[in-house]
Amino acid sequence: MSAGVITVVARWQPADGNLGEVMAILAEVRPQTLAEPGCLGYEIYRGVDSPHSLLLLEHYRDDAALEAHRQSAHYQSLVVGRAVPLLASRQVELLQAKA
Repeated sequence: MSAGVITVVARWQPADGNLGEVMAILAEVRPQTLAEPGCLGYEIYRGVDSPHSLLLLEHYRDDAALEAHRQSAHYQSLVVGRAVPLLASRQVELLQAKA
């Protein structure tokens, strides 16, 4: 990808019985991610018609900021180490605005 703001659209479906724990992990991840110098935003949504479905919208200054996030200790321990094993499914899409 070229330089410019990167938006991450992550759709998470916690496995049965894991929603509360996943939400608690996200409550830890969000402020740490927002404190990263390259993070421009981090939003968490629950589905209205499907409240066990989660949508994460993350905005990073550029590719380097996204990579720094992925390599951060909190991402590795909380997301990779704790949250991902609690999910039934996970889809991640990277988007970049074009004129």
